[in-house]
Formats: sequence, structure tokens, C-alpha cells
Amino acid sequence: MNKVTQWFLLESEKDYKLATTRYEEIKHAQKGSPEHKEKMLLVHLISEYENKEWDLPVVDPIEIIKIRMEEFGLKPSDLAKEYGNKGNLSKVLNYKRALSITMIRQFSAILRIPTDMLIQEYALV
Repeated sequence: MNKVTQWFLLESEKDYKLATTRYEEIKHAQKGSPEHKEKMLLVHLISEYENKEWDLPVVDPIEIIKIRMEEFGLKPSDLAKEYGNKGNLSKVLNYKRALSITMIRQFSAILRIPTDMLIQEYALV
């Protein structure tokens, strides 16, 4: 029988590490299961702690996309295959065209970038 942990607000790095460790253990829990409900709670608690504790610099959406592409070992051509239009992708990555809502949704899913990071304003050239 699994021991059920009672979760509270994360108030220290120790709490945070316990929560992220537990999340990794149950991240593939079946929807509707007690572990899935616990996972959803942990996502919220972890997110709140990170937002409170980490002062992340503001980075424009295109740089975030480029950073994530590098982290995943993707080239623009790889991303273009997913998006479907190499020309538009090239214009976006070169600051000649703004991200569309469709691109924001797709890149968020493909590159695992929160959409709120991709909707930030940035200058075009």
C-alpha cells in the first residue's frame, strides 16, 4: 500500500526538492487516479514556488525558441517539418514576421515552452 503524502505550500528548497522528486515518480500516472490528482497538485505547488523564488530574466520569444531548439538538437528545417511552412518559420526566426497564434500553440507543444513566454511582445526588423 502506498503512503500518501500530505502536501502544503512549498516554503523551502527542501520542500521543493521533495515535490519535484515525487512529481518525477508519478508524472505518468493514469488520469483519474489518486496519483494523477497528486501530480496535478504538485504541478501547481512547484509552479508557484518557482514563480516566487526564481527571478528569471525577460527573454524575447524568438530567443526562447532558439534556445529550446538548441537544447533539443533541432534545426530550423526540423521545426519547419512540424510547422509546415519553412518560409514563414525563417521570417519569424529572423525577426521579419511575428509569431502567429498557431505557431505559438505548436511551438509551445513541440518545444515545451509555456505559451505565456511566447506571447511577449518583441521588435521586428
